[in-house]
Order: sequence, then structure tokens, then C-alpha cells
Amino acid sequence: MKAEHRELIVHYVQHALTLDLAYIGIANGLFTALADKPMSARDLALATGMDEGYVHRWSDAAYAFELLESGPEGFSLSELGAAFRVDTGDSLMPFAVQSILSAHMAERATEFMRSGNRPGESVLAERTTLLPWFGPMLEHQFGPLFEGKILPKLPIFAEADQARGLVIDLGCGNGWYLRTLARRYPHLRGVGLDGFEENVAQARDRADQDGFGDRLRFTAGDIYQFRLDAPARVIAMNRALHHVWDQHEHVFRTLHDHLEPGGAAVIWEPNWPRARTTLRQPTHRVMAFQNLSEHVQGNHFLEAEEIAEAARTAGLMPEIHLFLEDREAVIVARRTS
Repeated sequence: MKAEHRELIVHYVQHALTLDLAYIGIANGLFTALADKPMSARDLALATGMDEGYVHRWSDAAYAFELLESGPEGFSLSELGAAFRVDTGDSLMPFAVQSILSAHMAERATEFMRSGNRPGESVLAERTTLLPWFGPMLEHQFGPLFEGKILPKLPIFAEADQARGLVIDLGCGNGWYLRTLARRYPHLRGVGLDGFEENVAQARDRADQDGFGDRLRFTAGDIYQFRLDAPARVIAMNRALHHVWDQHEHVFRTLHDHLEPGGAAVIWEPNWPRARTTLRQPTHRVMAFQNLSEHVQGNHFLEAEEIAEAARTAGLMPEIHLFLEDREAVIVARRTS
């Protein structure tokens, strides 16, 4: 074994352990509790309701990995530790959550590779501390891209606002997509559906906190079950279509039939590259691992043109918009009649 290979792997392991410790601090409110003043491990345990023995050893480890500083008054956040606070717009939280989620999915893939089993989305709920962070992870990771880059390119939402139209979000998570729209467009209304009750509860709470409870409604459900009293102006599927791609003909018929003329399905998906060599690029490597995780759930990532063709077959007129060096695709598929 070459010495530089060992050195590289040791470097990787230390980074992974940093994210592991950061996740514990995020999920158990330790970083939040330390935001205002230094605390001893005992006081930190009391402030968060955590076990003192665990907090003491976490604090030592977080200090060792430079997430915390230590002084006469106790432990305090380092500059790096403060960057993981979830109440900052550019929080590093998504990286810590993704690290733990990736380790979980790697273990699941290891087991199921032996049998070929693909148990579906239930694997996301197997770790009770992870599911509550899935929505916030996506919000911090993709919210700025949606608000800053994607929305200005898609006039369909301004049209929905002007028409006081209805926007449906299928697979809404914690409701961040509809809340973003509600902040920007004061007249549109929204309904979000999600298969996890944890996500629906989060979405309702956040909408009420942000003052959107009168315009946004969230309920448990999915594309196979939802029914509308009147057609929608927009039906959004944010990184959800690949979860139901095995039924895509039915899905696109449903989208078509629930849209009003001139309305559109807005489908946001990772854009799987046509050339395998693209996956070697640092910007695409994570996508390759995530596609393995998707296989555990019974899914796979799609090429943008595949989605557009399915929309055409269903009688919708698609436009493809690419973002982040073509890694992200948004397909706006309008119903013309």
C-alpha cells in the first residue's frame, strides 16, 4: 500500500468523524444551546435534557475535532462549530445530515446487495433521529438555488400568482418549496402532500409560524391518491418523480388531467449524465453514490430528456431548464388544451 493512499484515507476518515460529531450536536440541540454562552458539560446536559455522560464525552470529542473551544467558563462554539447552527441561512447542517444518511444507506445497500431486495422509502424512517432532519436538509441545500436561480427563470409561478391559482406540491417534505412560493407570491394558494406524517406535521408547523396557514395546507397522501375539486395551475414534483418512475405513464396522465389549460407540471430532478465519465467529476460524484441509495429505495435517477419525452407522450409540452453545471434539471410541462 502506498503511503500517500493511507494518508489520504486517514484524512477522509477524520473529515467523516467531524461530520458524525456535528450531526450529534445538531440533532440533540447542543450547538443551539451553546450559541449564547459557554457551558460545562454538566450544564449543557441540563440545558438540553441529555445524559451527562454522553454529553461529557461528546464535548471532549467535539473539542478534539475543533467544533468546540474550551475555556475557564466551559465549552463554547468554535468558528467551525458555529457554522453548523441550523438557524443560519448558510448552515453546514446538510453536510452532517447527508453524512449520516449516506452511512445508513451504505449499510442497507451492503445487506440488500446479497439478496437483491429493494424495500422502498421505508428505509429512510429506520433511523428515528434522521427523518426529522430530511426536510430541513433539503431546504438548506436547495432553497437558495430555488429562490435565487430557478424561480426567476420560471414565469409559471408569477402567472399562478396573478390568477390566484392553486399550486400542488407532491412529496412536499417539510413544506419549504410552498413556503418559498408563498413569501414571493402573495396571492397563490398551495396544497402539499407527503407520505410521511413527520414531514406533514413539520410542514404545518412551519407554515403557521411563517403566517401562511391561511394559504397553505398540508396533508398525508401521494400521487396515487390525491384528488382535486378543481384543476390546479401548477403541480410541482420536487425530486419526487424518480420515486414513482415505474408508474410514470399513470403519473403523467394524472398530472395532465389535474392541470387547467395553460397550467404546468414543474418537475425538478437530478439530471443523470449520459456519459459515465462525467461521474468522475468532483461535482457529480455524490450523485453516483446517491443513485446507489435510490436503488435501495426501488428508484434510479433520470435523464432530463427521458422526463420530457414522458411529458410529451401524455400531451404536455415540456421545456428543459438546467442548473448547477447541468446537474439539476427543471422540466416545465404545460397543458395546452
